[in-house]
Amino acid sequence: MSAADFPEQLKALDATLRNIENVLDVDKLRRDKAVLEEEASAPDLWDDQARAQEVNSKLAYISGEISRMEKLRGRLDDATLLLEMAQAESDEGSVAEVGEELTGLTKAIEEMEVRTLLSGEYDSREAVVAIRAGAGGVDAADFAEMLMRMYLRWAERHGYPTEVYETSYAEEAGLKSATFAVKVPYAYGTLSVESGTHRLVRISPFDNQGRRQTSFAGVEVMPVVAQTDHIDIPENEVRIDVYRSSGPGGQSVNTTDSAVRLTHIPTGIVVTCQNEKSQLQNKASAMRVLQARLLERKRQEEEAKMAGLKQDTTGSWGDQMRSYVLHPYQMVKDLRTEYEVGNPSAVFDGALDDFIEAGIRWRKQSQMAE
Repeated sequence: MSAADFPEQLKALDATLRNIENVLDVDKLRRDKAVLEEEASAPDLWDDQARAQEVNSKLAYISGEISRMEKLRGRLDDATLLLEMAQAESDEGSVAEVGEELTGLTKAIEEMEVRTLLSGEYDSREAVVAIRAGAGGVDAADFAEMLMRMYLRWAERHGYPTEVYETSYAEEAGLKSATFAVKVPYAYGTLSVESGTHRLVRISPFDNQGRRQTSFAGVEVMPVVAQTDHIDIPENEVRIDVYRSSGPGGQSVNTTDSAVRLTHIPTGIVVTCQNEKSQLQNKASAMRVLQARLLERKRQEEEAKMAGLKQDTTGSWGDQMRSYVLHPYQMVKDLRTEYEVGNPSAVFDGALDDFIEAGIRWRKQSQMAE
């Protein structure tokens, strides 16, 4: 892009940003922020800890959204003013500076635009993420642990709070399964494109002969159940088992029967939670995960019904959607969007935004095509 194109590029970015501001309704976000700030300052807020955490989580998220929009608007206005001054004074150095800022602004505004594509019924919810080792033995268990760290690092990069509900460790290394929550609005809409089967190809560190190994792990993303949802679970439909936690943990965790396993008899769905010291806390967390699984099952069944299709939603991890190749070359590729990068280390360290953005755009295009 030449400097002569900068004014038109700035106008186009301004139009896109105004559309984002309208869709996200920044004025409403500011009003919601004022209400939440008033709630957060109430002296009796922490009498109900669950409500207090919900209020503070929403307040932090909305404050972050408003701040991001205000910073983008400020950067765009500053770039426009700098270009006008630079052109008036024939300052080539400042014009080049505007060009660099335009590159950064274009990417930042495109990322913000993705938020406007999250319009599904449950997209605004928090998310429960479940990871399960698939075929591949100990390599698959190790891969499942790598995926869990990847998503937790992604959340950490964004400042999103998380809560681990369950980690079931494999005998030799890695995880058989893990369940955790990402407690921020729109986590479900954002992460739901990560659901499916993930594949890892590498030289196995567990193979004495140094052979290449292909292993699989499944990722399932579910929306957190809200009070308005009708997910009734009669007591006689749930079997509750308690047992002693295993794996890393404190004395209280490993020496008492605090772990809880819930089995939903009609569907066969099994949920475990063992990361809290209290059996009561583990039971409450497990029930939240079970409700989330049933809500996602209900959503999939309704979606299938609307499409006139019959789908098996019980224990299905979906189709293979991403490959992580560490040997004989370095590449991570999404098989749906064709987006790929040559730096798996960065991806495993939480650099997922470009994959998630591509997935959201792909999903929206697929929905429009249907």
